[in-house]
Amino acid sequence: MIDASAASSTQYESLLDKTAIDRIDRRIIAATQTGLPLATRPYHLVAARVGIEPNEVMVFLRRMQELGIIRRIGVIPNHYALGYRANGMSVWDVPDEKADELGHKVGHLDFVSHCYRRPRHLPDWPYNLFAMVHGRSREQVQDKIAQIALLLGESIRGHTVLYSTRILKKTGLRLT
Repeated sequence: MIDASAASSTQYESLLDKTAIDRIDRRIIAATQTGLPLATRPYHLVAARVGIEPNEVMVFLRRMQELGIIRRIGVIPNHYALGYRANGMSVWDVPDEKADELGHKVGHLDFVSHCYRRPRHLPDWPYNLFAMVHGRSREQVQDKIAQIALLLGESIRGHTVLYSTRILKKTGLRLT
């Protein structure tokens, strides 16, 4: 990744104008909305498509993140293509006052792809902590969920696992 922070502040001050999406933002989003190019230097390829310098791409991306136009830049793996056929969303009923602390611990487990808190919908849905686990089999997923249960300990008031039954298309920001 190119570090645009080394550039002088005056060099890019026109690029850092705190306005809404501009034409270059739109071109960068259009060039990346189906994913970054699978290349050693993907931002160089994006820059070539957009018609700006690679370090300018980084400046625009950082600006869009700061403004909340984009939340993050990250990998979205196709777990099925990697051989992970069992995908289980473990849902947990833990005390609300402990949910953030426990979620932080669960989210740092290397086998949890994402973890978050959601509101309960009583009486039918008592769960407030969600953690996604992937495995090559349901048995592997169950083993990992048992590790989460050990971590949560006596805070668990209930839990279940919801397994994926089909692949949903994952997409990020799309401009039309």
